[in-house]
Amino acid sequence: MSGAMTAANLARRVAQKEKVRILYRRALKDTLNWVVHRHLFHQDASDLREKFEANKHVEDPDTVDKMIAAGEAAYNKWRHPDPYIVPWAPGGSKFTRNPVPPSGV
Repeated sequence: MSGAMTAANLARRVAQKEKVRILYRRALKDTLNWVVHRHLFHQDASDLREKFEANKHVEDPDTVDKMIAAGEAAYNKWRHPDPYIVPWAPGGSKFTRNPVPPSGV
């Protein structure tokens, strides 16, 4: 029974680590939308990293789940309303601006 419990805890821990990693990457990418200059971005990215590192020691799975939920709520609250989109990416201003002409023309 304890082997199955250990496997379940391990699976939960791995899922939590993945959620934290995804949340950190999304928040870091969103920071680029708020900061125009790179030298300012580095400071904000460092501050964000410190916030994540401050809670690295937490081991209780329920507490980690609560912290992830709070982090996702904060991310959704402070997400940029008009994120930067690379011009040639889908949704960008140059995406399919010059489409390939139809065959036979």
